Amino acid sequence: MKEEKAWYENDSWWQTMAPILFPAARWKNTAAEVSRLLQLTGLKPGATVLDLCCGEGRHSLELARHGFHVTGVDRTSCFLAKGTELAAAEGLEVEFVRYDMRHFCREKSFDAVINMFTSFGYFENQEDDYRVASNTYRSLKPGGIFLLDLMGKEILARIFRERDWLRIDDTIILEERKLSRNWGWIDAHWTLLKGSERHEVIVSHRLYSATELVLLLQTSGFTTVDIYGSLDGSPYDHAAARLVALARV
Repeated sequence: MKEEKAWYENDSWWQTMAPILFPAARWKNTAAEVSRLLQLTGLKPGATVLDLCCGEGRHSLELARHGFHVTGVDRTSCFLAKGTELAAAEGLEVEFVRYDMRHFCREKSFDAVINMFTSFGYFENQEDDYRVASNTYRSLKPGGIFLLDLMGKEILARIFRERDWLRIDDTIILEERKLSRNWGWIDAHWTLLKGSERHEVIVSHRLYSATELVLLLQTSGFTTVDIYGSLDGSPYDHAAARLVALARV
């Protein structure tokens, strides 16, 4: 019997979801996000940056506009094709690479690695998360930094809703959520309705608290890990919007 692919390996689902994941409003916010990211990290133009799980290249392209040498890695071909097309249209030099994040490693090649928009914790086996963090550590130059942007467990506990729906253009999105494994895992049942089309998938991933994420990063080799409540450097407290980790080699 052929083994069923995990949800994150389903290219047709990612292609269907692209307008939902990367709407015009999100693209419009990219410049502000990168500006805050640069202020938080202190990165200077000319540095080498790996955008791990880059999607269509929102942050990769904006970093290239700022004069950084950027490599964008993702496993989804249609996203990389879109990023390549957009880079060519602007005359930007971005290296887009199709690769599984669990296995990508370039020894001591990058000044910084970024992983944005909750693109971490997808794998059933937590050892894969450690593998990603360890390969990231090995890919960084001495003094390099790893920036992770997630929806933290503490934030989710504050805002959790069992179900939601929204409309984006002519598409209606329904999302039903269930928590399991002692608040260690979330399953989200997504239903997309567009005219006569109907698409369904269950998106599942591991949830990390700040303490758990710090432990994972330190165990993977990082010497210091600072935690923030957003890219603007605000505290990770009761009002935090995101779980942002800044780990240093």
